[in-house]
Amino acid sequence: MTYEFDIAVIGAGPAGQIAAIAMARGGRRVVLVGPEPDGSDRRTTALMDQSLAMMERLGLWEELSTRTAPLQVMQIIDGTKRLLRAPTVAFRSAEIGLDAFGYNTPNSALLETLSKAVAAEPLITRKPGAAETIHVGADAVTIGIQGEEPLTAGFVIGADGRKSKTRESAGVGVKTWSYPQTAVVMNFTHTLPHQNISTEFHTESGPFTQVPLPGLRSSLVWVVTPQEAERLTSLSSEQLSTEVEGRMQSMLGKVSVEAGVQAWPLSGMTARQYGKGRAAFIGEAGHAFPPIGAQGLNLSLRDIAALEEILIDHSAAPIAADCGDRFDRKRRIDIASRTASVDLLNRSLLSGLLPVQMLRAAGLQVLASIAPLRNLVMQEGVAPGRGLKNLPSMLREKVRR
Repeated sequence: MTYEFDIAVIGAGPAGQIAAIAMARGGRRVVLVGPEPDGSDRRTTALMDQSLAMMERLGLWEELSTRTAPLQVMQIIDGTKRLLRAPTVAFRSAEIGLDAFGYNTPNSALLETLSKAVAAEPLITRKPGAAETIHVGADAVTIGIQGEEPLTAGFVIGADGRKSKTRESAGVGVKTWSYPQTAVVMNFTHTLPHQNISTEFHTESGPFTQVPLPGLRSSLVWVVTPQEAERLTSLSSEQLSTEVEGRMQSMLGKVSVEAGVQAWPLSGMTARQYGKGRAAFIGEAGHAFPPIGAQGLNLSLRDIAALEEILIDHSAAPIAADCGDRFDRKRRIDIASRTASVDLLNRSLLSGLLPVQMLRAAGLQVLASIAPLRNLVMQEGVAPGRGLKNLPSMLREKVRR
């Protein structure tokens, strides 16, 4: 069967645009469907080492790199007032031979870079309207856009968020859960240099995570109760700056919160399948969880890398009808393990049970004390599978010593 496009990508956020670019660079004819992001997102994204390699391979990193800050040290500080408190743990990229674990960039800068690359890519056709209908058939995918003739493609990539029309059209359900938490997101300036150190305070309501930005600036994700989020967002800039500086124990000197503070209720979601037939669901169309451990977009880039392996055939062969099912099998373990680990860490912070606090404190104590295990965790964090692959050689080295 002849299609207008090899692949349709639904959703023009970061995951959708990167997917479209990756498929086009692999020689596929791509249509990218979805409104332009409105630019109001004040959040930042930490792209870890494995993701950086992909961005560099796609020719996206050079322009973006000037607007990022390296993450060379990531430290966890127990900021609770509980009886059992964990020791401070510092993860240093130099310990595993990296200049940095990753680089933090404002989402606005990321989207600007991606939009330019999409516009310059000859194999991408951009449709800024919303997809009104998506029919995933056995032989083709048909997409209806308001005011235009229907489009046909051999495969569809849903990057259209938690309420994904692509996923719903493919008949795939979701499992959802919620947390009694809201993430308050902001950027701020400070008078002392951050020295490329990201600090995560663990508190009774969730993590308080400062991440470096270029210069004397940092981004912040402060997870609190919904009631506390309402209070914080109602404060003046001066009042909120004082609260942030106090929570940070003045580590970065005087703090000045910038305009544009936002609040995001926290919940989790995972699709029952990550792909089916001629469809795959990436990013928050397939999985969503709290902003802990810089996993969100990095997990989405691993989705895209898996699709490159499945959909890009240099013989220009037609896309097989079972590619979505192959994607589902390929991604299931990675997504499940990351979702479970983030959920477990978040719930351990919320739990007031003494045994849970003991286990969490003991785990961080072990990481602080045992360098080989800390190195394993760091390598798994930047590139899943790398740490486990290196485990036998690490054990042999330990035995020799």
